[in-house]
Amino acid sequence: MIEIDIPSYKQLKIKYVVFDYNGTLAVDGIISSATKQRLEKLSKKVKIYILTADTYGNVRENIKDVNVNFKIISQENGKIDKLNFIRELGAEHCIAVGNGNNDVLMLKEAQIGICIIGDEGCFTETIKNSDIIIKNINDCLDLLLNPNRLKATLRG
Repeated sequence: MIEIDIPSYKQLKIKYVVFDYNGTLAVDGIISSATKQRLEKLSKKVKIYILTADTYGNVRENIKDVNVNFKIISQENGKIDKLNFIRELGAEHCIAVGNGNNDVLMLKEAQIGICIIGDEGCFTETIKNSDIIIKNINDCLDLLLNPNRLKATLRG
């Protein structure tokens, strides 16, 4: 669990981090070894979920050696699938990370929503519905591995 009191903001008790896959964790369906290493470290603190429509059909193979869970979502209703998943876990215990149109609702619903700009860019409504905007996934994972960075970014 990530527990941190952020002055003039919120007290966080994060049990889950939920990631989009393509454009967030992966570029063109491929996740880097540096990202995998960081995910493995983060998995020692929280339970990690990856939600994906699996556009390239390779997510299972790409994450088989990382301690994460994944769920294939609908290409047509992915936005609602992701929102419902966050709600099922308990949004107050979730950090959600994404970049696309189908990530907007889960980022807004989660206790903390993080938008990744990354190589694919990001959807403007995703930015507007996020608490934090970060340039790439490894910087995001480093932020989560060092929670005082969250405090520095979010405190009032």
